Parts: sequence; C-alpha cells; structure tokens
Amino acid sequence: MTDSSSAPATRRRRGFLIFLRDVLVIVVIAALVSFVVKSFVVRSFYIPSASMERTLLVKDRILVDELTPRWAAYERGDVVVFKDPGGWLDPEPQKPAQPPLVQAVDWVLNFVGISATDSQDHLVKRLIGLPGDHVVCCNALGQITINGAPIDELDYLNLPEGDTAASDEPFDVVVPDESVWLLGDNRDRSRDSRAHQELPSGGFVPLGNIVGKAFLTTWPLDRMGAIDGHHQSFNGVPDAE
Repeated sequence: MTDSSSAPATRRRRGFLIFLRDVLVIVVIAALVSFVVKSFVVRSFYIPSASMERTLLVKDRILVDELTPRWAAYERGDVVVFKDPGGWLDPEPQKPAQPPLVQAVDWVLNFVGISATDSQDHLVKRLIGLPGDHVVCCNALGQITINGAPIDELDYLNLPEGDTAASDEPFDVVVPDESVWLLGDNRDRSRDSRAHQELPSGGFVPLGNIVGKAFLTTWPLDRMGAIDGHHQSFNGVPDAE
C-alpha cells in the first residue's frame, strides 16, 4: 500500500530539480552567447592612460566593434584597440596572487565579456596611415600630410594652448603592407607609432593585432556617446600609389 501523503512531496522535489536544470541550461546558454559576442562581435575595454584625451579619458569604458572591420576594413581616423605588437607596453610588475575564488570569478566575468581586466595588455590609438600610405610630419602649418595631402586634426587633438603642430617629433614613413600607423589624440603625451620606430616593426602595427574599432563610450554615464572617427578630416587624402 502506497503512502499517498508522499506523492505531493515527490512531485515538489521533482519540480524543483526540473527548475534547477532549466536555470542551469539558461545560464550556460547565456554564457556561451556572451562568449561568442565577446570573441567575434562586441567587446568591452577600459582606458588605462591619457594618450587619447580628450576623445577618451582615463577609466572610460568603451565598446569595440570586432565584426564590421572584418568585411568593411578600417578607415583613416578610426579609433582602434590593438594588442601590443611587442615593446609598446612596459612589463607589468608582479602582482600578488589573488584568492582562488576571486580568480575564478574574474575568469568567468572575462569569459562572458563583463570584466575587462585584459585592457592593460591592449592599447587604443587613432588610425592615421593605411597600408601603402606615405605619412609625413610636418608641413609649414604643422600638419601631417598623407600621400601629399594635408589633414586638419585640430578638431580632436589635445594640444597645449597656442600650439597647432600635429607632432613635436618629425617623421617620414611609408606604411608597409598589412600594417598601419597609429597616433594618440593627446599627441604630445602619447607613446605611439612615433615612439617605437627603433623596434623591428618600425613603429607599425600589423592589422592582425587590431581587435576592432571603438565606437561607443559606455561609462561614466555623463560621457556616454559615440566615438567620432573624424573621417571628414581625411576626405582629401588620395589613395596610396
């Protein structure tokens, strides 16, 4: 003879287990979707330095479009995030080991794209020269020329008051195939392509090192908005020969 009073308890336990299973499935699917989005579509970074002021400030959080440049390519003026091609970043000091639980949580948050602790391993600059471009600084007006055409960058450069020179360091380069020439908007305080010409790469960054194009500032809220590529500044630049 079956105890009828145990049947409701059994059904409740079974229902609770089904609920837990469904929640677990939803969490796993959400994590996998977030991972795919982070890996191939959109990724979050924070700004660790002042090299892109006033466009981007220290501790700004930005979203980076990883997908569009794969088929639409990059344009002069794009603000891009890229992996250190070697020698751009100073070695990070050894940090004390975090508790295993903290490491696990940080790994999960990075996996799904919520955290951005790998921002310290990446840089953000503005794309000035595309493959084949002849980039020179500066002309008599202090402007950079690309393939002989001057570009007016005063709308976005962060320069000392009264200074209109696009660079305090002259350069004359031709960008190799599959590489780009990148400069910071805070031009006098940016260690960019100009500062790394002595490296084997010549200061150029391989296109394969670019993670994507920064398109939106998401934090702090009072700075939320689109990141301007100022592409109109490059409209008069002819194609490389």
